[in-house]
Amino acid sequence: MFQILNFMKKIIAFAGSNSKQSINKQLVEYTCSLIEEVSTEVLDLNDYEMPLYGIDRENEEGIPEAAKDLLNKISTSDGIILSLAEHNGAYTTAFKNAFDWMSRIEQKTFFNKPMLLMAASPGGRGGASVLAIAEQRFPFHNAKIVETFSLPFFKDNFSEGALVNKALNDDLKKAIAALEKEL
Repeated sequence: MFQILNFMKKIIAFAGSNSKQSINKQLVEYTCSLIEEVSTEVLDLNDYEMPLYGIDRENEEGIPEAAKDLLNKISTSDGIILSLAEHNGAYTTAFKNAFDWMSRIEQKTFFNKPMLLMAASPGGRGGASVLAIAEQRFPFHNAKIVETFSLPFFKDNFSEGALVNKALNDDLKKAIAALEKEL
């Protein structure tokens, strides 16, 4: 029996962090490595740096090309994998700033694309606060959150580029399958 690979479908994946050692980006990269039948592209927020959003800046300088480029990546994808880092219980400044700029172009920022929403953290709550905020907020921006995944105690559960906790790895694979089903 032949397996038909669907490379026509494309998932973009990124971490809501600008840290070069982001544990959320590591989780995103690992998650993409588990996807075989769909094309994936891992983005880095550092490639989409933007000035701090403010209405005066927008009126004086317009919308940065980086915001347009990132929004275009979202709009032309078939699905999204987003792993949010948590700073003081909320989004990182880097992610929130990009999100604010993009929403000035298109309020429905996520274009009803199926989304796997994740968070990783060094602590036991696994980014629960930022996930709760995103689960409540993102649907107003047309996110179709298919599944969520939380990775607590990152250093204990992730090693050498992979999840080492079998139960969490199985949960992640189920979340990926749910996302793929919606593409």
